[in-house]
Amino acid sequence: MTKEQTPTYSVLDARGWAADAANVQDDGRIEVNLDSRLCRTLSRLIPVVHEEQELQDTPPIYTEVPTPGLRLNIVIQVVGSRGDIQPFIALGNELQRHGHRVRLATHDVFDSFVRSSGLEFYPIGGDPSELMAYMVKNPGLIPQMESLRAGDIQKKRAMMGEMLRGSWESCINDDPLTNTPFVADAIIANPPSFAHVHCAQALGIPLHLMFTMPWSSTRAFPHPLADVRTSSTEPKMANYFSYGVVEWMTWQGLGDVINDWRASIDLEPIPATEGPCLADVLKVPFTYCWSPALVPKPLDWPAHIDVCGFFFRSPPAFTPPPDLDQFLRSGPPPVYIGFGSIVIDDPSVMTATLLSAVQALGIRAIISHGDCPHEWLFKHVIAVVHHGGAGTTACGLLNGRPTVIVPFFGDQLFWGNMVASRGLGPAPIPHKKLNTDNLTEAIRFCLQPEALAAAEKVALEMSEESGVAAAVASFHRNLPVQTMRCHLIPSEPAAWNYKKAANPPMYLSKMAAGILIDNLRIEPKHLTLHECYPIVIKNRRWDPVTGIASSLLGTSTDVLKATRDVFYRPYQELTNNPRNQSNLQNTSISRSPSNVSTATETASPDSDFGTTPSGLRNTGAALGTSAKSVGKVVGYWYKGMLVDMPLAVSEGLRSMPQLYGEEVVDHGHIRDWKSGIAFAGKNFTHGMSEGLTGVFTQPYKGGQREGTVGVLKGLAKGTLGMTTKVSSAALGLVAYPADGMIKSLYTATHANTRKRIIRARLKEGQYLVENSSKVRANCQFALRAFETRERNQNRA
Repeated sequence: MTKEQTPTYSVLDARGWAADAANVQDDGRIEVNLDSRLCRTLSRLIPVVHEEQELQDTPPIYTEVPTPGLRLNIVIQVVGSRGDIQPFIALGNELQRHGHRVRLATHDVFDSFVRSSGLEFYPIGGDPSELMAYMVKNPGLIPQMESLRAGDIQKKRAMMGEMLRGSWESCINDDPLTNTPFVADAIIANPPSFAHVHCAQALGIPLHLMFTMPWSSTRAFPHPLADVRTSSTEPKMANYFSYGVVEWMTWQGLGDVINDWRASIDLEPIPATEGPCLADVLKVPFTYCWSPALVPKPLDWPAHIDVCGFFFRSPPAFTPPPDLDQFLRSGPPPVYIGFGSIVIDDPSVMTATLLSAVQALGIRAIISHGDCPHEWLFKHVIAVVHHGGAGTTACGLLNGRPTVIVPFFGDQLFWGNMVASRGLGPAPIPHKKLNTDNLTEAIRFCLQPEALAAAEKVALEMSEESGVAAAVASFHRNLPVQTMRCHLIPSEPAAWNYKKAANPPMYLSKMAAGILIDNLRIEPKHLTLHECYPIVIKNRRWDPVTGIASSLLGTSTDVLKATRDVFYRPYQELTNNPRNQSNLQNTSISRSPSNVSTATETASPDSDFGTTPSGLRNTGAALGTSAKSVGKVVGYWYKGMLVDMPLAVSEGLRSMPQLYGEEVVDHGHIRDWKSGIAFAGKNFTHGMSEGLTGVFTQPYKGGQREGTVGVLKGLAKGTLGMTTKVSSAALGLVAYPADGMIKSLYTATHANTRKRIIRARLKEGQYLVENSSKVRANCQFALRAFETRERNQNRA
């Protein structure tokens, strides 16, 4: 499809949304006022791909990619409703056909749904109906007073903590049904699962995000959860910034929950400036599972983002009830009307509206409140009216059915606008504006020959797509195969490094290591964890001023939190102890005049916390938590003053040349004290040489490009570069090694998760040796390959 052929989404107004829905605030979207001071500030922190940097003239054609020959343990983490889960079941089945072992980790209520499809299941907790109810009650994800009074916010945060923990367990725990060991080699997830990138970082494995709605910044359309309002920002840039603003708002609500959970798996906290944009900064591969025939890939999305087509499962076997079968046979095709699992505020009013519209048109209709498979039912209707879920929308269009979308929240309005932009249905009708008249007109639109022809055309295009197969090809294409492959059994993914003397490490899979250990060729103590795809989260700095300001803010926040804990943690220690809670209750009873005698008789002997042995222990534990918090106050302050701020200034100085268009050299990642020293050395050498010579080379280069004006510009750049680069080189000699030492100390004192991963991988390797049918074929091959590599390395 050429650039000129890309749909213009003509039903959208200058702000990117349907004009008649611009003021709707009860549809799960965030009102984003880009003219506000907050949004103007955030827009400066959101990296922008400029027009001239767009990466392609036409959307790519996705062809089948050969399977890399690796059999992986893949965990698919999904949060959402049944409609969100269903596409990933189709994906999991396709991955199984390529030889992968697939585990789908989602809410407990979908256990039988997932297992009946032939996939492994892991429960992560959380209640999808509660999540949906929260979305309906809280416009734009921002809580209303009703939700605050009901405690919904704390419930949602507690539920998110539960799902984060469950998602991590899904990566390394045995199968809960069969007890078969499992350690993930790769993660596929939808963005709202939130744990994905952090689990991948802890394991050092690749991550691939997949979703049914736009989540990556683009100028083509705004974020589906954003209601963009602006008078001064150019419309395309307003669309682009809406993604960053939504991410920032989400992080503000969940960032502390995520960082608390990260601490439990021995990961450092993520800086407030980095949390909202991790996927973009890390260039995490992203596959969107919608049809490019409906919404083509935007031209400003880079190569690691794909649009592959809707994910359809194989149609389930279904025999309709006799009454439904008789109804379908007894007249012309009816119109389908249904809103899935959406909770309707007033069902009787909604039903009356639907019936009035049907009667006004004189048509037959099926008003659904059951679980009839859409794949079957939509073949027997003439048009569909629904809430606009991605899966329902896809199924209707695949069957060539014109569509009326009545959005309730979330991305449903987006899909309504996309359907309308292609003439496949009328403009969406937000559910609170639905009445007999506009529903009647909307259905009448769908019954026109033009809408039926447009729907048939899109259905033909979609029938030629294979979204699931294209998504699996996208997944395979983005795997770091060279660092994932075992050196002894090439079809197995590497999990270990085995290294002797100064030789380069040998990559060993769990099976290969199990074979070598079982045959006494190696010992487990000689194995170290292999990270085939290390994820490093940097605290990026743009200049020394904002660098030191953000560092000071971060240090102050940590110090204030630790200061609060000096008093709050002891209180928690006392009140969370069941015995203490009982004592506190007894103490409160004794203050009631009418119960003095009863309280005296029933009070626990340990009620005096400070004088009994049990009380002394409790008081000592409380004082211990207070002392730890005091230690944190001192530690945070010294770390901020002696490490974080010098590092922020050095990084800010090093990054300044990019403000005037000069590329900043990447010296690698600092992971420990050795890499910190190496980074400091490279930065010193480069900074001194570039800084001192830039005074001469920059005017020369500028003169070559722009003559006298270029010389003057070059002189300014060279002078500024000498100041920033030389200063960064000098300060970095202290800052970068100090940062590396802090990271080494953190790694040494936070080793429980690494030890757990080691145990889990060894356990799975031993299981494979004892139970896998593939071991017999691979055993002698692996032993011979190991001996050959050992001989070659010894000769070298």
